[in-house]
Amino acid sequence: MANLQTTIGSITLKNPVICGSGEHTMSAEGIRAAIASGAGAVVAKSTNESAAAKSQLDKTDYRLLDENWQAVPWDFNVPRDATVFCRSGLIQQDFEPWMAQLLALDREAAAAGSYVIPSLILSGLDQCVAYAQQIEKMGFRILEVNIGAPHGDEAAKGAIILERDAGRITTIVSRLRAATKLPLWIKLTGQSEDPAALAVAAKDAGADAVVLMGRFMGFMPDLETQAPLLNTSAAIGGGWALPLTARCIALARKRVGRSYPLLATNGARSGLDVARFLLSGAAATEMASLVLMRGYRALTEAIAELDAYLDGCGKSAADITGTAADSLQTYGQQADRPGIWRDFVPPVNV
Repeated sequence: MANLQTTIGSITLKNPVICGSGEHTMSAEGIRAAIASGAGAVVAKSTNESAAAKSQLDKTDYRLLDENWQAVPWDFNVPRDATVFCRSGLIQQDFEPWMAQLLALDREAAAAGSYVIPSLILSGLDQCVAYAQQIEKMGFRILEVNIGAPHGDEAAKGAIILERDAGRITTIVSRLRAATKLPLWIKLTGQSEDPAALAVAAKDAGADAVVLMGRFMGFMPDLETQAPLLNTSAAIGGGWALPLTARCIALARKRVGRSYPLLATNGARSGLDVARFLLSGAAATEMASLVLMRGYRALTEAIAELDAYLDGCGKSAADITGTAADSLQTYGQQADRPGIWRDFVPPVNV
């Protein structure tokens, strides 16, 4: 077996496959299944103080789309390259009982060499800071704060805040850093002109790691009804996003430095995709949509596939982290290849 360990600041994970936050981590049973899958960590379903964010869960809707943007049955045996198109909300449990449940699960995870990570989604900064302090006092080992949730622009006012401004990110992370000594992972949006600048702001303000880049908001007309699919815009993620996320990670690595931990999310559909994100500079990958599509076994399969790839290379996860990103060149650095474009232009009679 290859050395799958990866380091994220002061935290060492047994492997770089993280079960990301979602409906599949909204119950003790789901989190236990994710732990049992072998995941290096499990991020619990997010919470905040907003009643509007909790009520949004009652308005959720989901579709799986194939390569022709047609809906396919959600039978947990769908192709890895299916696309998730959904409208979601936050867990409806109150903060204290949810945290108490997660703390017990984190103790179980520790026995398996894993972590259960509470996740806060920003609504009001003062309350988010207060929750972070409570989470530390309870004895959790890591905290993730999502300030880049894709639904932020569509959700009810005050339910979820989507931050795109580096100055605001500096303010938010600085407040959180002053409030807690826990390892602090900040989840950012890719819906920005310069996601790498947001990563720099989070790092400089004290985040221990940054998660990039989340899903995008999309709009899909239904050809049969000629109405909007789900009747609204919705968050969309799929294997097609892997090159976008990988570039975001690689560019952020150039800005924050090779030693600063970045985590990838959006686009990984296999253990080989996790390897691609490692090569792009991500210390670990949060996988969520794949679990929703194929069940918790998908995490076990991804870990095994990554292990086989690394065994074949004779390298560890740490060995390959950033290898491709660190050799990334611009167009201007490429040698001239006069006339090669002619090989890719179709003849006029085709």
